[in-house]
Amino acid sequence: MKTGYTLITGIGRRAGFHLARSFLERGMPVIGTYRTEYRRLHKLEGLGAELHQCDFNDRQSVDHLIAAIKSGHGDLRGIIHNASQWLGEEGELPANEVIETMMRVHATIPYELNQSLAPLLEAHSGPHADIIHVGDYVSSRGSRKHIAYAASKAAQDNLTLSFAQKLAPKVKVNSVAPALLAFNDDDDEAYKKKALDKSLMRREGGLDELQKAVDFLFESQYITGRILPLDGGRHLR
Repeated sequence: MKTGYTLITGIGRRAGFHLARSFLERGMPVIGTYRTEYRRLHKLEGLGAELHQCDFNDRQSVDHLIAAIKSGHGDLRGIIHNASQWLGEEGELPANEVIETMMRVHATIPYELNQSLAPLLEAHSGPHADIIHVGDYVSSRGSRKHIAYAASKAAQDNLTLSFAQKLAPKVKVNSVAPALLAFNDDDDEAYKKKALDKSLMRREGGLDELQKAVDFLFESQYITGRILPLDGGRHLR
């Protein structure tokens, strides 16, 4: 059975792709999940990634993912919960579907993965294994336009606290809470200026900043149950 892999969810684009590629290029084996097929995934596959298509809104898809990992792997080095959806209250979906989807993607499925795969993390031969939830700055402040999203990310932060207690000392559990890592290609200049003005650093953090934070938490022998902000000093504006 395969050993020493890190499960990274949502590797199809942006932060998840960056994390997976960085791990693989350094010889760190990766299991990656994606919802939508992207051509760039072939690059990760060429680097040795084990890929699973998984839609967190599909119960059978999630069950299949868990079964495949448990049957194919003797242990896990870590889990990085990066998969995310961004739904606001001004969209076409009714409010109950918005909150149900946000909670399922950011809290319910991470909870299930942590519970189901905990024995594999505890079986890791190193001094410790790691769970990292990729959260969001808004989890501690709320959001007028994305209430359900912010609430689900706050729930994810609480998973960090609870699983840190449950799985210690073999498994460390932490969260990172970025504010602005990288703009989207279709973001206009007015939005960019407004976003940059919210932080003391007045720039994008960059995806490498997230990678460095993940590496720091993986390498730490002592940090657990913490939420690490990556906000460029935004809390002081």
